[in-house]
Amino acid sequence: MFDWLSQWILKEAQGSEWESRLSFLRLFHYITVRAAGAAVTALILSWWLGPKIIRWLKQLKFGQEYSDKAEEAGGLAARLLSKKGTPTMGGILIVIALLFSTMLWTQWNAQVELTMLSVLVLAGLGFYDDYAKILKQTGGGAPPRVKLIVQFGLAAFVGIYLWNLPARSELFLPQGKAAFHIIHSNLVSDVMLPFSKYPYYVGAAVGVVIVMLTIVGSSNAVNLTDGLDGLAIGCTLIVGVVFLIFTYLAGNVKAAEYLQIPYVAGAGELTVFCAALLGAGLGFLWFNCHPAQVFMGDTGSLALGGAFGIVAVLIHQPFVLVIAGGVFVLEAASVILQKGWFKYTRIRTGTGRRIFLMSPLHHHFEKKGWYESQIVMRFYILCVLCAVVALATLKLR
Repeated sequence: MFDWLSQWILKEAQGSEWESRLSFLRLFHYITVRAAGAAVTALILSWWLGPKIIRWLKQLKFGQEYSDKAEEAGGLAARLLSKKGTPTMGGILIVIALLFSTMLWTQWNAQVELTMLSVLVLAGLGFYDDYAKILKQTGGGAPPRVKLIVQFGLAAFVGIYLWNLPARSELFLPQGKAAFHIIHSNLVSDVMLPFSKYPYYVGAAVGVVIVMLTIVGSSNAVNLTDGLDGLAIGCTLIVGVVFLIFTYLAGNVKAAEYLQIPYVAGAGELTVFCAALLGAGLGFLWFNCHPAQVFMGDTGSLALGGAFGIVAVLIHQPFVLVIAGGVFVLEAASVILQKGWFKYTRIRTGTGRRIFLMSPLHHHFEKKGWYESQIVMRFYILCVLCAVVALATLKLR
């Protein structure tokens, strides 16, 4: 909006005495300026709305009055404070700040609209799940089948839409000293792998499946990570920095040509979205750090995870998300392995056995006696290491 408004004002002032005075408005055309504006706007909006939304959630009694699964299991000697009574659905704050700032500062295009639509749908699904938990006061929430149907439905729509567009990326590969060979690839039917220069054709069906698994897997992985104060949002911020860089490079033809990564026209506007996500995330972390004043709930975690999935697909880097979000992958894998091994051993021996003391993985370390702040900080360190490896794929190919 600001870019359009500034261009309109400059056009109207052209040839008048105001033209030189208003020349500074050209700054709003630069992605870096608008990204910085989106981050600051989202941060300030989060700080301003935070106390109001927390107070509103308390008035509505949208709090976690039940013990979470970790407390119910017992044995958490290192947990000094119970989380009962803390307002949930704080993801509303993140989504409002994120979408409002993005609308103000970005140039609207298909990529931005698709990303914001995905965030809105998944936030609505998460809100429904959180509300169901509050009504039941058991932590059960919405039926898993309902959540998966909505998630896979949205992801299938995105995959089929991108395949039919057809959305394409361009890859500039050197051919001699001054020439480049340009490879055009579809965002769905062609797959880019980390550390590889060339896209691999997998076909529409496999490509759509990869898109669906990326979006649904990322959404649920962030959701599973959301169990300790500041853990999920802190890791989200670290991964967000990675995609802030990737989206800027993918949308800049010269940078993409130099690094030999896929160039996607219009993807640079996703940089503004990622910047708004960072601002909104930092603002939320202010209230979510230990001891948390509010939880993001599924309203925030499903939306943020889905946002990473759709952004990764739109810049033709879905597998980079697996590296950058390594902590999210570990958390999700711990749940899958725990449930799978328990069912397998129960069938084979009659008694279910566990690999971890408890899943997701952060609860395993809680059961081992680690303090909550220890776990969160060490997971941050792991997340930073994963982010560095993900960024290394830009040059090592």
